[in-house]
Parts: sequence; structure tokens; C-alpha cells
Amino acid sequence: MKQLILIIFLATIGSIIAGFTLDVPYAEKLIGFGVISLFVIVFPLFSYYRWKDKKLEDYMLTKENLEKMRKREGDARKL
Repeated sequence: MKQLILIIFLATIGSIIAGFTLDVPYAEKLIGFGVISLFVIVFPLFSYYRWKDKKLEDYMLTKENLEKMRKREGDARKL
């Protein structure tokens, strides 16, 4: 999955750079397809890859998590 994301990312960046540097009639389409694929394909794949094994509850401000934070803050002040 990591290699797939990297390959698609490099292809989209290459498409954007080629659109800016090449003097062809479809240069604007290269830039457009590169930007669209970056935001529609690469970013969602990257987000899924980074968050797939994480628990959402660990990042929410619940009463238990607030108590843990207060306890850690109190322990840190004692040092």
C-alpha cells in the first residue's frame, strides 16, 4: 500500500510538472488531472493508510481522556 501511494503521488507530481514545463496543447489538462488525482486518489489513500489501525476514541475528548491528561499534567509538575 505504501509503495502504491508513493507511485501514484510521484505520477501526479510528474504530471503537474510536465504540464508546467512542456509546451503542448494539453498542458493544462496534465496539470488538472495531476491536481485532481492528488486530492481525489492520493490524499484519501494516504489518510486511510495512516488511520486504519488507530482507535478514534483515543483522540476524542471524553471524561476518561481528560482525567488521564490531568493526571499526566499533575505528574509532570511534580518532577
